[in-house]
Amino acid sequence: MTALKDFRESLGYSKKQLADILHISKSLYEKVEWGIRPPSQAFLFNFKKKFPSFDMNIFFKERKD
Repeated sequence: MTALKDFRESLGYSKKQLADILHISKSLYEKVEWGIRPPSQAFLFNFKKKFPSFDMNIFFKERKD
């Protein structure tokens, strides 16, 4: 998920740091960022809570079904 990676890098966070902020494992975060696993409802809720200005629509635009 390019937008998620770009966002994380623009903040200067490592994958581990962002995973910690979202209270998830680094492994789960990587799977979402790499597009291996879609973000869960809990992931989306926590992400929006921590980063309210982020355009959440990107999670749905980049999904490959």
